[in-house]
Amino acid sequence: MKKEISGNTLELMTGDITKQETEAIVNAANGTLLGGGGVDGAIHRAAGPGLLEECKNIRREQLGGEKLPTGKAVITEGYRLPANFVIHTVGPVWSGKEGKKEQLADCYRNSLQLASDRGIRSISFPSISTGIYRFPIELAADTALRTISAFLETRDFGNVVMTLFSEKDYLVYENALKKIGND
Repeated sequence: MKKEISGNTLELMTGDITKQETEAIVNAANGTLLGGGGVDGAIHRAAGPGLLEECKNIRREQLGGEKLPTGKAVITEGYRLPANFVIHTVGPVWSGKEGKKEQLADCYRNSLQLASDRGIRSISFPSISTGIYRFPIELAADTALRTISAFLETRDFGNVVMTLFSEKDYLVYENALKKIGND
């Protein structure tokens, strides 16, 4: 499914984010930036060891040895990935507590802003925080798509792709996108 937003395109698809040929892909990273499970592990494996070394350097030089905070984003090269860049963002762990939805929105907003600042015109996102971090997918889809749509309404960006893991996830995002269009 595709939706035009102020001359930009928002597209939903199922697939493997490590195979996307957009200029950048987004990694649903953990704060250590050292790889892990799920999307994070798949991206690190596909990109190769150069990605881990660059992430270690970012942690040391930009973050003073600290973890990347939830909702923030950093960028690396794509190494062996088809994408030229990887934007790493840390999604919130779902607890039902106030502020988690805004932290998730920050992941998308900060990733898009970082891409825009670098002149990147196409980006692929996974469904951030809906795996091991247990964020309810219906709320995550609504938050992600509203945040992306609001960003695209105010900028000449290009193409944003939500690369979803399963057909089930795709249907949730498709329903959320249809609702946004009817607001």
